[in-house]
Amino acid sequence: MSKIANLHSRIVSFIWGIADDVLRDVYVRGKYRDVILPMTVIRRLDALLEPTKPAVLAMKQQLDEAGIANQHAALCQASGQAFYNTSPFTLRDLKARAKAQQLRADFEAYLDGFSPNVQEILDKFKFRNQIDTLVEADILGHLIEKFLDPTINLSPNPVLNPDGTERLPALDNHAMGTIFEELIRRFNEENNEEAGEHFTPRDVVTLMADLIFLPIAEKIESGTYLVYDGACGTGGMLTVAEERLQQLADQHGKRVSIHLFGQEINAETFAITKADLLLKGEGMEADNMKHGSTLSADAFPEKTFDFMLSNPPYGKSWKTDLERLGGKDGITDPRFVVEHAGDPEYKMITRSSDGQLMFLVNKLAKMKHDTPLGSRIAEVHNGSALFTGDAGSGESNIRRWIIENDWLEAIVALPENLFYNTGIATYIWLLTNRKAPERRGKVQLIDATQWFEPLRKNLGKKNCRLGEEHIRHICDLIVNPRETEQSKLFPNEHFGYWKIIVERPLRLRVDLVGNRLVALNEACEQAREPDLPRLALKLAEHFGAEPLMDYNTFIARAKSEAKAPGLRWTAKKEKLLREHLTETDENAEPVIKKAHKPGKAEPDPLHGRFEAEIDGKTAIVQYEPDTSLRDSEQVPLLEAGGIEAFFRREVLPYVPDAWIDESKTQIGYEISFTREFYKPAPMRSLEEIVADIRALERETEGLLDDILVEVAQ
Repeated sequence: MSKIANLHSRIVSFIWGIADDVLRDVYVRGKYRDVILPMTVIRRLDALLEPTKPAVLAMKQQLDEAGIANQHAALCQASGQAFYNTSPFTLRDLKARAKAQQLRADFEAYLDGFSPNVQEILDKFKFRNQIDTLVEADILGHLIEKFLDPTINLSPNPVLNPDGTERLPALDNHAMGTIFEELIRRFNEENNEEAGEHFTPRDVVTLMADLIFLPIAEKIESGTYLVYDGACGTGGMLTVAEERLQQLADQHGKRVSIHLFGQEINAETFAITKADLLLKGEGMEADNMKHGSTLSADAFPEKTFDFMLSNPPYGKSWKTDLERLGGKDGITDPRFVVEHAGDPEYKMITRSSDGQLMFLVNKLAKMKHDTPLGSRIAEVHNGSALFTGDAGSGESNIRRWIIENDWLEAIVALPENLFYNTGIATYIWLLTNRKAPERRGKVQLIDATQWFEPLRKNLGKKNCRLGEEHIRHICDLIVNPRETEQSKLFPNEHFGYWKIIVERPLRLRVDLVGNRLVALNEACEQAREPDLPRLALKLAEHFGAEPLMDYNTFIARAKSEAKAPGLRWTAKKEKLLREHLTETDENAEPVIKKAHKPGKAEPDPLHGRFEAEIDGKTAIVQYEPDTSLRDSEQVPLLEAGGIEAFFRREVLPYVPDAWIDESKTQIGYEISFTREFYKPAPMRSLEEIVADIRALERETEGLLDDILVEVAQ
């Protein structure tokens, strides 16, 4: 282990040990983080501000005397940082307080002296809520003393011996950030359920960053780049992405300015993100971290970004956000309701039980369209994002919008058990609005499910990781797309289909027998249709008691009889007659819904227009569909000959009276890794089967004789 790594490990172990030394018996183990993380932040900020404390206090007095209200910029300048503390105390001053109540008052005054950006962190950590417990247990002073231990240096300046030699090395901002991230990781591993919710394993983050940057590494120019994570958690993805982009820019001799933007709904996790950036000396980036819901309270509605990456929550309800946006029917947010495929209000709103794809739509709404690189996006999803939702659903509409705009570059299937709190299959979606020429109109699928190395010790459900070789191999397939056993390229249309509704005619038999007429009489009495039984008796006299297999003839006669005085034909009457006097019968004639004279409509059985004889004349008729026989079919967009060829080949030979309801045809998109990478198990040879049978015969030889002997005894 290098000297620097050894130093980092020693400091992390020391801070980790404070929890056991001071907090045990006062806090349960899962709550240690509520004290240790904010205290680590406070101690580091205190060490950064200590050298300029007199200058800050002098500036504060000068500003107050001059009556200047907006003091933030001047105080930051005096402190030399993006934050400050105007209380008269440092932690070293508080260490000397002997009385608990005086320590409490001074400590609270010390916390109140921090600048607003630090106050936000403390508020989101809810650290002030811990003071009562720390004071009552009389451990606040001990806790402060531990963080001021002379054998550990959390300052950016070295600790010197009396002779001027270095006793303890300085801890720069990057090193402090690394230490803080390691503490976060350890606490997350202690609480694996929360780790999976807010923390993405570093190997996955590294892969995502490489997938975003490596394909365009040669095109990175000197300039400013904006990186965004709409579900930023503890900010790990943003910081890894920043480091990777800076590294690639340096390798290509480019000077880049990188600005990070993120939003996080969990208060404590947001505080960790902001604190981490402040500890690294990135005060401006810390101000770009926003607390709140990305879906219903977008913090960056007018901004666009060069690079975006996220691991949004999946399988988690977003019902509250949906209601805040106006509900499924009332939502008008331009991120989620766009113009596409001739529809001016094309809605991309998923079911309320799972909002993961909504985070992806949010990113796509923030793409840059006026730069050479456009935008690149990497986002983790579970399997449901690939195929959940029928044609016309929010999920399918999102996939259609993405693929028809040619934004989907690739999807990588990851190994199972790669994340902390779930063993389910996960996938990285890679998107861009600046596809390379050779990629246009295509989507690459990579099956990396078998590329992993096992962990020596499980971390929750995480039992494996992506090794450097695996990450390089996946990235190579993306940078140099090609067909292999684990990498396949498909035209965009490969994933699309028409969903057609197949109808068959309703066929009704009419039974004018006694029990049917009795039931009709009772129904007419309740429905207040006293004249209908009289009409039914006339029809029974006309047609007789034998079943009538042509409902059209029956209803035509009924309408004719209804012209008699005292009768009036209504839709309600027909409904009662159909409900009580008819029954479906596959041998009956189809029920005619509409009839047209020849010339006004052309026969087209495929779409439900048939030739029929009505009163001895040829007519073009449309049959009433039988909803119980209604079916649907998925027709691939790449089907040779389209819907008609498919229908003639796959449907009409089996149900010749079927037709397509064109008004219900919809386009859907779904992606199936199982189908694309399915490998059928090879069939066993006849010789192997025969050998197994003979082996079984030898094993059972004499068994029947033994059984018969036992029965006889």
